[in-house]
Amino acid sequence: MNQEIKDKRQLIYELDGKPPLGTAIPLGLQHVLAMFVGNVTPVIIISGALHLPLEQTAFLIQCAMFVAGIASLIQAYPIGPVGARLPIIMGTSFGFLAVCLSIAERYGLPGVLGAALVGGVFQIFLGFSLKYIRKFFPSIVTGVVLITIGVSLIGTGMKYFAGGVGANDFGSWQNILLGTIVIITIIGVQYFTKGLASKSSILIGLIVGYIVAIPLGKISFDSIAAASWVSLPIPMQFGFEFHLDAIIAICVIYIVSTIETVGNVCGITAGGIGRPATEKEISGSVMADGIASIFAAFFNVLPSTSYGQNVGIITMTKVVNRFTIATGAIFLIICGLFPKIGSVIALMPPSVLGGAAVMMFTMLIVSGVNQVTEQPLKGRNATILAASLGLGVGFALVPTAAQYFDPTVKMLFEGSGVAIAAAVAVFLNIILPQDKPDVKKEELQSAEPVDAR
Repeated sequence: MNQEIKDKRQLIYELDGKPPLGTAIPLGLQHVLAMFVGNVTPVIIISGALHLPLEQTAFLIQCAMFVAGIASLIQAYPIGPVGARLPIIMGTSFGFLAVCLSIAERYGLPGVLGAALVGGVFQIFLGFSLKYIRKFFPSIVTGVVLITIGVSLIGTGMKYFAGGVGANDFGSWQNILLGTIVIITIIGVQYFTKGLASKSSILIGLIVGYIVAIPLGKISFDSIAAASWVSLPIPMQFGFEFHLDAIIAICVIYIVSTIETVGNVCGITAGGIGRPATEKEISGSVMADGIASIFAAFFNVLPSTSYGQNVGIITMTKVVNRFTIATGAIFLIICGLFPKIGSVIALMPPSVLGGAAVMMFTMLIVSGVNQVTEQPLKGRNATILAASLGLGVGFALVPTAAQYFDPTVKMLFEGSGVAIAAAVAVFLNIILPQDKPDVKKEELQSAEPVDAR
């Protein structure tokens, strides 16, 4: 009997095995802990930017958890061609946050959701035609976009770190202290613990900051009592608005998200299963991203994508079992049905969230740097990086430089600058010739010296 139980536990290393629930559930929850903060943070930030009341923020958190669970199930258990049939965890994408903040500032949440809805349809098309366009998005291009996204979000993170825009105590020592405690906790847990604790360092940092904020008078639990125990997420609570400039801007990020998803799928199959990803898996995963983002728009939240940190867990543990991932996805769905959970999260002080946000946004920059340096950063690649970052970040820092542009074009230049950086990087990657190979040292050494006599 013991041998039989042991054999069943080994099923976690098989894609289609069904291990015991006692084995599958903890491993599924590990994935949820790794992605939980990333899934709800964009929702909290955009709610703060729009000055939504606490109950609406809690409602959006509830929707984000529900959507993430459904989307993860579709990736693990496909519907027709939609889905990779791989252990992919889905969640709200940080990559879209900068552009969505710019759109929200101009058109509100209905403008964001309308653009995201059209962008999801666009991503489904990308999934069908992926093999024809992948060559236009090498690591130098996707790296530039990630760096631009991270740079554009650092200011947002620091505003939360200091207490949130409009706060009466903005920049107070209490806010700075809370944000600093969160950062110190994240770094300490990540590097001085192992296993699940290390992988959940951001979550632990937020919990510690949340607890410290209570005696500082930063949290009042009165609103939690008014929240329902059980409630279904309700779709289309904010409606849709469709604006061409917003749609173009967000579609650029959908392209980048698509390339990231391709990388995550390849990482799972190579690191977890030991084989290359098939064309069907890659195409199915991208189409599932598109469907999930459409579903997210209907349920009032930002687009969804596959989570790279969960790919890292799979690569490390070799646990590629779809059933295990499904238990985590079901847990997310259950969380999405209990508004009180969303209310507790929505009470998180801005400075606590800011401590984690500064770390997460900066890690986007680090991820981008890793991508652009996959090849030597000189010559052609250096030119692409310099021109795209210069224009993208430049217009973001000085938005009045585009004040006389047509309003439809203006959105691409203002706000985050991500769209213009991506466009410049793609254009230069297409037109610039490849660098000529350097003269080899051995050839120089073997050349005969000139007789000066």
